[in-house]
Amino acid sequence: MARTIDFSGKVVLITGGSRGLGHAMALGFAEAGASLAIASRKLDACEQTVAEIRALGRDGSAHAAHVAKWADCDRLVEEVYARWGRCDVLVNNAGLSPLAPSLLETSEDLFDKVIGVNLKGPFRLSALVGSRMAAAGGGAILNISSTAAVRPDNDVAPYAAAKAGLNALTIAYAKEYGPKVRVNCIMAGPFHTDISKAWSRTEEFTRYARTRSPLGRAGEPEEIVGAALYLASDAASFTTGAVLTVDGGMSHPRPPVAT
Repeated sequence: MARTIDFSGKVVLITGGSRGLGHAMALGFAEAGASLAIASRKLDACEQTVAEIRALGRDGSAHAAHVAKWADCDRLVEEVYARWGRCDVLVNNAGLSPLAPSLLETSEDLFDKVIGVNLKGPFRLSALVGSRMAAAGGGAILNISSTAAVRPDNDVAPYAAAKAGLNALTIAYAKEYGPKVRVNCIMAGPFHTDISKAWSRTEEFTRYARTRSPLGRAGEPEEIVGAALYLASDAASFTTGAVLTVDGGMSHPRPPVAT
């Protein structure tokens, strides 16, 4: 029997929800009927996304939070539950992937920032929200990882390590809060976002994608939405601890093309 993915009456908290993949997912969940709590470090950007959500006929709330700080995570969760009284879906999407000149020249500050946003924040938020979901009878957590976790480049090593850790946390939290709470992960490949546009639309990357990907291109942010809605919905009721790769097939490169 076909299932319609409907989030009416549900509340979805998305970190990093004001731009890129987070923004696309926020609008996708809103179109599916959800109310949204949008969090990022910049409150004005969150408020702009909430305005878009309201234009779709749904409601939303904006929250300033730096997820690398546990005090901010604690406050964010309190704000969301005070505003909505519940959280049915948590999307750990906030990310940070600065480049370093070399592994030796990677500063301690840079390392700590990358691990903090990409791993420490999701760890804390998943514990805070997951425990409340379990007590309330159910919910879903979705982590947004990266194919860098399994195909790391040296210039983003801390980021890759953090995302590999996030893959591992997905399984650990699925065990911690199952059977009531499902925890899954999307391991995203290259997408055209605000952060990536400096390289994802270059001729060099276009040539690379044509060789490395059966689809021959990077993804558009909206193309992450279907996977996110599925994993967060009851349609995925027997799916937990899963890491789904969404990368246009770059895990399975095409043979070299003669030039």
